[in-house]
Formats: sequence, structure tokens, C-alpha cells
Amino acid sequence: MRLLILSLTLLISTLGIAQPVRDSMPVRGLCIGAPGPDDVQTFADFIDDELARLGVNTLVLRVDFNFEYQSHPELRDDNYLSQDDVDLLKSVCAQHGIEIIPQINLLGHQSWHSKVTKLLEVYPQFDETPGVIMPDEYEWPNDDGLYCKSYCPLHPEVHEIVLALVDEIMDAFDATAFHAGMDEVFYIGDNKCPRCSGRDKAELFAGEVTKIRNHLAQSDRTLWIWGDRLIDGRTTGIGLWEASMNNTHRAIDMIPKDVVICDWHYERAEPTAAYFATKGFRVITCPWRRSSVALEQLEDWKRFQENANPVLAQNNLGMMQTIWSGASGFMEQFENAKEENNDNNLTGSVLCFKALFEAMNEE
Repeated sequence: MRLLILSLTLLISTLGIAQPVRDSMPVRGLCIGAPGPDDVQTFADFIDDELARLGVNTLVLRVDFNFEYQSHPELRDDNYLSQDDVDLLKSVCAQHGIEIIPQINLLGHQSWHSKVTKLLEVYPQFDETPGVIMPDEYEWPNDDGLYCKSYCPLHPEVHEIVLALVDEIMDAFDATAFHAGMDEVFYIGDNKCPRCSGRDKAELFAGEVTKIRNHLAQSDRTLWIWGDRLIDGRTTGIGLWEASMNNTHRAIDMIPKDVVICDWHYERAEPTAAYFATKGFRVITCPWRRSSVALEQLEDWKRFQENANPVLAQNNLGMMQTIWSGASGFMEQFENAKEENNDNNLTGSVLCFKALFEAMNEE
């Protein structure tokens, strides 16, 4: 369907017919934390009243362990969504043609600040770096190079568990695509890991991506991941956060081309979407909190579509705003944004979202 939309878009462009960007962009996305059970109805109303009006057609929901998993109930977080909650979100999104893509962070992001996430809390044997002790008070930088923990991709039992969660959340949402996260993986191939020590970090990363992709492909489902680990941070000058400094970037030539890349850049409009497209991947550009960066990225997308051949143009799917606060906080800020002269009290991500989607709706 998205390829058909893009083909029609290219035809319209050739004929010189003016149209809003929202009518020509296959993916107009929002990535946000799934609401808690107390906020599900409010979030459903927000989808109905605001997201649909603005033209959002893709919703990546970061669910992680906030669901009533039946396969591994020991991995439920305290404030989890029920199937009834999920059904409500599915229903309102279906009314507006919005695709829901659930996310569980796999490989990296298995801790945050001073606390491990549920997977390593329950199954500490999966920890890639068990010798790195979680601090009482987290600071960056630190002597251990600890940002977030990773699970060991070569542990013989880890995939039986995490892929069961993937299957369950995909069935719960009736989803055809899954977002595995996989950004900011600093711990991989640790030299003290009995399984990973001495292994090529790019091969380890590619192996994990491919394993998840192949599992999803058995059910005709598609894998989405963040793209930072596939960019050479040294050669490009992009650096530690938005690109890789531990040599995982070579995995870009080792993973299947049907993986969808979410290419996030927050401080500058780095032109790496073109890099992923020319490598044969479908790519989505992802801003966060700087409206000027998001609008420049939007202009880059339009220029790419105008100048690229049809094959490359079909790989450049669109844009997705990322929100790293909870759904309730974002909705509250969004409502505040409607008040006149209230911009000074708003977070950058809200203003960025509003600016980006308003620009998409202009002819």
C-alpha cells in the first residue's frame, strides 16, 4: 500500500499538481511511550481528536514490559496494560487508518540510570556485563562506561524468552511491524563475556538484528530499528550518541534489506537518510525537540523526493516525531500549547511536533 501511495505521489509530482506533504508522505509517525492503564481512554480521545486531525498515520508505542504478558507474567511491570486497554487503542486507530507498531527494547537499553529493567531484574544471567554494578547515583561519564545495560545476544536462553514477548505483543496489537529499539548499544562483545569476548561487534549486532528479523518474517511481519548503530561515528563526525564508535556500523552490510531504519538526529539535520536509502533500506527520519532541525529534515525529505530516481524515492518513507516523555505528560503539554503566548512553558518536543505536522499540512 505504501509503495502504491508513493508511486501515485511521484506521478502527481511529475504533473506539477500542488499538494500538502501529508498527502505524499507514506509514513507520518509519532513514537511515544504507551500510556498507563489510567490514561488509556484519555490517550484514545487524544488520538481521535488530535493525532488523526494532524495526519498521523503511524504510531510507534513503546510498550516494553508494560503489558499483561501471559507467556512470562514474571516480566510484567507494575502498571501494565490489559488486553482490553490495547483493544481500545486498536479500535480508535483503526477508525483513522493509523497503524500501531509496538516496541520492546531488545539488546540494549536493559537499564536506565540506577535501575535495570525487568528482563535483567528477573534474569540477571542474561546481563552482558554482570561485573558492572548499578550505582546508587548514576552519573555520565563514569569509569565503567555505563549508559545502559545490554543482554548477551549469545546467551542460549535469552531469545526463547524475549521472542515469546515479541510474539505476544504482536498478537495483542494485531500488528504487522515490530520496533526492536536497538539504539545506543554501548555494551556489546564485552571482553569479559564468556560467550562474546573476542567476537566482531558488527557481526554480533548484525546477528541479533537478523535473528529478530527472521523470527518476524516467519509470520510476514517486518522489523523496525533505530539506525544509529549502523552509522560510522568517526568517519562521519557524528560521534558517540547518534552513531557508532564501537565498530557496529559495518553491520549495515550484513543485515537483510527489508529491515526499516528509523534514522534519528536531534541536534543537526544530518543527511544520513540518503545513506540508508542508497544502501537499499527503507528509512524514516526522526526528530525530537528542535523545531528548526525537524523543519530542515522535512525540506531534505522533499528535496530527496524531487531529485531521486523512483527506486531511491520509494526507500525514503517519511518522518516520525519522537517523544521521550510519557504519554500523559505529552498530552498535557499539547493542551497547554493551545493557549495563546504559552510557548515559553512548553517542552521542545511538543513545539517540534506541532511545527513539523503543521508544516506537513501546508500546500
